[in-house]
Amino acid sequence: MAKIICVLYDDPITGQPETYARDDLPHLERYPDGQTLPTPKAVDFQPGTLLGSVSGELGLRKYLESNGHQLVVTSSKDGADSVLERELHDAEIVISQPFWPAYMTAERMDKAPKLKMIVTAGIGSDHNDLQGAMDRGITVAEVTYCNSNSVAEHVVMSVLALVRNYLPSHQWVLNGGWNIADCVARSYDVEGMHVGTVAAGRIGLRRIGELADPTLHARALGCTPLHILASPDYLKQYGTPTTVAELANHTLLGFTQTETLNHWPLRHVEGDRWLIQPGVAASSGETVRHLALEGQGICCLSNFMTIDDIEAGRLVPVLEAFNSGYRQPIHAVFYRNSQLALRIQCFLDFIQAKLARYAC
Repeated sequence: MAKIICVLYDDPITGQPETYARDDLPHLERYPDGQTLPTPKAVDFQPGTLLGSVSGELGLRKYLESNGHQLVVTSSKDGADSVLERELHDAEIVISQPFWPAYMTAERMDKAPKLKMIVTAGIGSDHNDLQGAMDRGITVAEVTYCNSNSVAEHVVMSVLALVRNYLPSHQWVLNGGWNIADCVARSYDVEGMHVGTVAAGRIGLRRIGELADPTLHARALGCTPLHILASPDYLKQYGTPTTVAELANHTLLGFTQTETLNHWPLRHVEGDRWLIQPGVAASSGETVRHLALEGQGICCLSNFMTIDDIEAGRLVPVLEAFNSGYRQPIHAVFYRNSQLALRIQCFLDFIQAKLARYAC
């Protein structure tokens, strides 16, 4: 029997909802990149109901207890007297959420000698001491892609709220007024406007790399070299590879998705891109960078992400003679049906100048 601690938000102040806007959720089979969604054999909760607070228990209690496990659910996570601290001593799994995380420091891991796994019920693991987890053989996991669409939708909502001046207008209503002129003074229609985001994570993945959608307009902002890198400590312990084939004897740090991110720009007998099989995989470049800095393996990352580490000697380029010189293109991508607004052109000029240090 395993003991699982689940740290969740407090319930809504008004209590768990008695009714919902929908009776169910749309049926989805794949994420936007083609990856299939989980297909559990059974679900013992109603999809669309609030599961992410203490009373919702992530829908796990019936399943876990029917299999002989113990589930402790709490929102108390900080301080020596917290429920999390009291229950850690014999816990095997700790689950928490991105915006209400259980901070799993090395000290807390030492208080949990049976701990085998730390799970984020969402995306993000920066609330965990990753090196401490690796040193203790603890698996750190997250639900890759689960929040990407919701955050992208939130960005769209935020853009609309800003363009339409929604929040100040709503405040006039809350104050008991109906000041139309004040509401519309800074409000615009989105029609004909050029609105976009600048990003480099999974949500903005299509902004960096090959531009495949012919319906999009784009401005090339530059391109950035890719480096094969490792920390001095790693190379001292495991040696420096001198040929591409020798990478098979090393731990390679790659990405859980998309596969193209695991194509390294290395010339070999069959071409100039080398598809690696990651020994350790992560969902973000920043996590891969930190793994490399901690001496966990060899990685391939862009110049704009690692130039400071290279200049400081924290990361060392390897196999430079085999690097194909591939440059990863960076675009500003947008839809438009008219001439690009001057303010957008000025913004892109500004970003392009900022990228000059990192790009080519």
